[in-house]
Amino acid sequence: MRLPKMVLFDYGQTLVAEEKFDGVKGTRAVLQYATKNKYNLSAEEVQEHANRINTELGRLDPIKRHTMEVEIPNSTFLPYLYESVGIELSIGPSEVDRLFWDAASPGQPTNGIEVFLEYLKEKGIRTGVISNITYDSDVVKERINRLIPSNEFEFIIATSSYLFRKPNKHIFELALEKANLRPEDVWYIGDNYVCDVKGAIGAGIFPVWYIGAIDLPYTEDKDICTISAWEEIIELVDCVCQREQENE
Repeated sequence: MRLPKMVLFDYGQTLVAEEKFDGVKGTRAVLQYATKNKYNLSAEEVQEHANRINTELGRLDPIKRHTMEVEIPNSTFLPYLYESVGIELSIGPSEVDRLFWDAASPGQPTNGIEVFLEYLKEKGIRTGVISNITYDSDVVKERINRLIPSNEFEFIIATSSYLFRKPNKHIFELALEKANLRPEDVWYIGDNYVCDVKGAIGAGIFPVWYIGAIDLPYTEDKDICTISAWEEIIELVDCVCQREQENE
């Protein structure tokens, strides 16, 4: 373990704790902007249709969805979803994403994340984000900047714009290229063992498993640096700093 030049973060249940997903609420918000609803479908009926498609694709499988390494962005999913059931909307794809997401799964910054980000800033440690997410990248950036306005992320990589999903090493390599850093100079922090921990390891990046807002069953791995509060990783970074100073 060495002091990182940059710390990369996952988004969901790491930077932001989102409420339990409710697709019907999201669809109901979008349908307010329907200019045509050929079959008079309710939000529940549209969401059932979406669920059937997502099940076929494996996007709803709690195990399989975290091993999918190619992203299916909403920019291709939503036009098919609505047009295939005779629905036309007066708003564009980005606005559909924003309305749906805000209604389906609002969120708040995880407890202490802003303090940790400020701590990294004071230490001169750069920050960025890699998120497995189907929403439009601009919508993702807007949400993160709105919820954590003090952040100084150099980049926010949403897989909806870049084809590959974690744990595929290509998405981590993209971040390294953007940062102009080697894997050994970077830490990656996330809540998902497969996507975040194993994905970072596969890319040669030091993983930190954040379980402070985890919303999925998990089994602890004693070989992985695991934290449940941001204060713990501040202590860890301080220890690494002190050790490196002593070795100079």
